[in-house]
Amino acid sequence: MTNVAQRRSARVGLPRAEVPGAFDVGADAYDKLVGANPGYHDHLRISAHRLRIPNGGRRLRLLDAGCGTGASTAALLQAAPHAEIVAVDASAGMLEQAAAKSWPDSVRFVHTPIEDLADAGVHGPFDGILAAYLLRNLADPNAQLRRFSELLRPGATLAVHEYSVRDSPPARAIWNAVCWGIIIPSGWRQTRDSTLYRHLWRSVNAFDGASDFQRRLTAAGFAGVHSETMPGWQRNIVHTFLADAPR
Repeated sequence: MTNVAQRRSARVGLPRAEVPGAFDVGADAYDKLVGANPGYHDHLRISAHRLRIPNGGRRLRLLDAGCGTGASTAALLQAAPHAEIVAVDASAGMLEQAAAKSWPDSVRFVHTPIEDLADAGVHGPFDGILAAYLLRNLADPNAQLRRFSELLRPGATLAVHEYSVRDSPPARAIWNAVCWGIIIPSGWRQTRDSTLYRHLWRSVNAFDGASDFQRRLTAAGFAGVHSETMPGWQRNIVHTFLADAPR
């Protein structure tokens, strides 16, 4: 990494090319760490239900973009138990953890960066997309949002489940305190490597405020853009950003 890249990483997190490797290192301990976060799985389920998938997902296709160890996949499956779900991630280690769990035949895991879906044989249209903790890790989120719009059926919904603290000084203060008091020390104890957890802290602080991200979604061509936050300690820290593909 060059000196310029190192300085940028210190401000905003890891370069895109290094993110999957950091998740590979943390994969074995990831479920244990997020399981200690009150509300983590409940909040993913809330975002999945906010997609408003009709009829339990019968005859529908859903994309889990950045599925990690499968927590967001499980949330989608609960919200739409009859849908076909394609779950993709760039981290081989995280996907290995996901694939080791029990899934119905309607769920398929694909190892690929989200930017290279077509090369991996993943094509639309989809009737809904859930992108959890993904967009802030990408080199060009605007381009990816446009690709999501193209992958969706006309009028179908994208749900971006993501941290966003810039618009709320209290939320930012809570986030920093939790990172340095709990997340980074716990990650180090479990893996003896804090790279992933420092990236999480930095990338969340550098990411769009909720209002800016809504403007980003609108600029990408989505309609009906709005956001809803989470209950509990992550209120105004984690949000569901909802946006409909143009009809």
